[in-house]
Amino acid sequence: MKTTHIFAATSLSLALLSSVAIAEITFHNAITGEVLDLSVAKKGGDTEAFKQFKETGKNPYNGDAEAVKKGHDLFMTACSGCHGHEAEGKLGPGLADDYWTYPANATDKGLFELLFGGANGMMGPQYVNLNTDDMLLIMAWIRDIYHGDPKKAKWLQQ
Repeated sequence: MKTTHIFAATSLSLALLSSVAIAEITFHNAITGEVLDLSVAKKGGDTEAFKQFKETGKNPYNGDAEAVKKGHDLFMTACSGCHGHEAEGKLGPGLADDYWTYPANATDKGLFELLFGGANGMMGPQYVNLNTDDMLLIMAWIRDIYHGDPKKAKWLQQ
């Protein structure tokens, strides 16, 4: 009888634990609000860092010096033509201050949604040019060069 109770308790515990599995965040297009289809992203971005990001919405590369350097290199080839070499703004807006054309960019989730799905104007979706991990690296560099009001930097409070 005692073995039956232990088995039942163990089974119930396992059932409860499996129902508490961590759910992934749903990402939406910054303009239309439609759910983003991450499966169309350029291959190679399904790293452990990206898996963690999908669960938390917080970029695990923020503050990582090596990741920031990689992000800068990627930014120079993929983004600087429009946003300037130091993200000061050219055809596209500056990215290092606390004025965001899209206020959701004050969060890592919001910035990722814009990079992945694009925005109004000339900013097209970047999932064809960059994989999802590349996007996180670029985001880490953008966060690293931020010189606005820290109170407005929601990614610091996440």
